Amino acid sequence: MNTTNWEHIKSKYKIGQFVQGEVEFQTPYGVFVNLNEPLVKGLIKIPDFLDEGEMKPEMYPEVGKMIGAVVVGYNESNCREIYLNAKPSVLHQILVPLKLPAVI
Repeated sequence: MNTTNWEHIKSKYKIGQFVQGEVEFQTPYGVFVNLNEPLVKGLIKIPDFLDEGEMKPEMYPEVGKMIGAVVVGYNESNCREIYLNAKPSVLHQILVPLKLPAVI
């Protein structure tokens, strides 16, 4: 992928943005998500699923399932992966934005 195309992908998938995609395949280090981009996949690394505890293979989302996650970075070395995070605390922060301090 050339630099122009990669910069376009990064502008389309901004850090902090909520995205949805279909789980395409699982690996020992993470789950790849189809974002409907021909040359780019989303990657949720194993530590980016749980706030606490250990992620076991039987806990991985099933291939073919839709999943939501937050863009947290990019693989600049191969320009083919968008790093995602699906921790409950991260998803909650994006999906339920709170204005702090709360006004009562």
